Amino acid sequence: MAASFASKCSRVGRSLLGGLGNNLSGLQSASNEVVGNNVWSQMRTVLKVVDNSGAKKVMCIQALKGKKGARLGDTIVASVKEAMPNGKVKKGKVVYGVVVRAAMQRGRCDGSEVKFDDNAVVLVDKQGQPIGTRVFGPVPHELRNKKHVKILTLAKHIA
Repeated sequence: MAASFASKCSRVGRSLLGGLGNNLSGLQSASNEVVGNNVWSQMRTVLKVVDNSGAKKVMCIQALKGKKGARLGDTIVASVKEAMPNGKVKKGKVVYGVVVRAAMQRGRCDGSEVKFDDNAVVLVDKQGQPIGTRVFGPVPHELRNKKHVKILTLAKHIA
């Protein structure tokens, strides 16, 4: 994981692992401690829905393409727990969603970190197209790397 992050940041010319040498055990143990705090979108995590699909809150059933959980831009399978009565999505329905905000901080290639106050998701269909027509609140530009450009075009504020 650390090597792939360093390779992504190599095009900027800055690596967070430059001064660590071969002593990566401290970095790995620190990342394992953060995983235990339920700030990832793990199973049974309740997330806020930030689009106008009709759902208000969903509970994560499974994070796709990951063993531990989902981070920014990852797709999850979720169950709708609260919904508006006249929305497109009803309570109890199993839906797909893309994590657009996470309380866990994520490092960027320029050395900065992005962190949000809540865990939020945008509901999508099986092809990855958003169900709603509007996205509320800030959305990180890392979604462009994960091929969720349609969500970025619907969002008013890109962080």
